[in-house]
Amino acid sequence: MKLAEALILRADYQKKVQQLKSRLQNSAKVQEGETPPENPKLLMNELDNVLEELTELIQRINRTNSMTKFDNQHSLADILAQRDKIWTKRQVLSSLIDAAVIKHDRYSRSEVKFYSTIKIVETQREMDKLSKEFRELDTQIQGKNWSTELI
Repeated sequence: MKLAEALILRADYQKKVQQLKSRLQNSAKVQEGETPPENPKLLMNELDNVLEELTELIQRINRTNSMTKFDNQHSLADILAQRDKIWTKRQVLSSLIDAAVIKHDRYSRSEVKFYSTIKIVETQREMDKLSKEFRELDTQIQGKNWSTELI
């Protein structure tokens, strides 16, 4: 199995866990004299099985990421951490821009006037640069995922 296939399977398992959580919540209580829509014990058994498979798959993915060379200096795990850093900074800058945008909600001269403390255009340029870096790096990672066998 290729690493990319394992990542797709991981996402499927994670969705399954969320579905089981919802189904368990729907079966957690009923009115007196009623029966739950599904047997909670059976759902818990299914949850345990899915979580066991998910855990094993994640361990294999992590081992593969750690042992796979991305380039001469970095493992795939190193590059994934770099990608996460880029994405996190991009999200922070996006929130910063949203917070800095001045909305003129003043109805009289006595109301407080606000000024932006950052250069929004420059910050937007940096955010766009990070977005491009993220896309390019993510594309390289995806290529590596499809060419790497899962350990």
